[in-house]
Amino acid sequence: MFPDLIDLGFLHLKTYGACMATGFLLCWHLVERLSGRKDLSNLLLSLMIGGVAGSRIAYVIEHWQSEFASNPAAIIRVDQGGLMFYGGFILSFAIFFVWCFVKKESPLKLADLLAAVVPLGHAFGRIGCFFYGCCYGRDSNAWCAVTFPMGSPSWYEHGRKMVSVLPTQLFEAAALLALFALLMYVWRRQARITNREPRGAILGLYLCGYAVIRFGIEILRGDPRAAVGPFSISQAISIGMIAVGALFIFNARRKGA
Repeated sequence: MFPDLIDLGFLHLKTYGACMATGFLLCWHLVERLSGRKDLSNLLLSLMIGGVAGSRIAYVIEHWQSEFASNPAAIIRVDQGGLMFYGGFILSFAIFFVWCFVKKESPLKLADLLAAVVPLGHAFGRIGCFFYGCCYGRDSNAWCAVTFPMGSPSWYEHGRKMVSVLPTQLFEAAALLALFALLMYVWRRQARITNREPRGAILGLYLCGYAVIRFGIEILRGDPRAAVGPFSISQAISIGMIAVGALFIFNARRKGA
């Protein structure tokens, strides 16, 4: 756990925030470079703001009673962690399609590129989670288990005790990097052979791929999360996300047939 990247008194930079910023900037650079477009700044900035805002709103709703009901001022402390990826993704997804509608731009080709690079930025976010100590896994004595120090979210949730837990943040980061490599391979193949890879397929692959990753990671998570029946809220969203992703893939294949 390494929550403070720089702490000079007058200058305080959280590692979590630095990782998020690095991920956003890398994605921004890749989108502009691969698309060859310099007119996407407003869209990318809107998606970044929407991603953070949506993630925070979803997290606050999920943890209102346990964290924010007695201290509403903490809602704005995004630098201390506390984001739910699916909330940001849903809001950014809506912003993207509204932007395409207003600009009269066909969304699927650009959506494929965005979907291909998002896992890279997300992986940096999960590394930030590890440095902050949130989103930790179940208690474990496995060789890969880690122990977060005093003052960490795990320490508080375990009754102010240091307990070995699975580093699910790093598991997810590794899976996201693998997904990024796969989607970039498919995207580059599409760029070379446009007639053999219909638009929208990469978006569908991303939706299904990340949903499977997240569903599995949730099984290993040990931090408190809201439940929807037998599933965590993120698992429930993942199931719906797989269905939506499958529709995008089916539609792309049907149109490309």
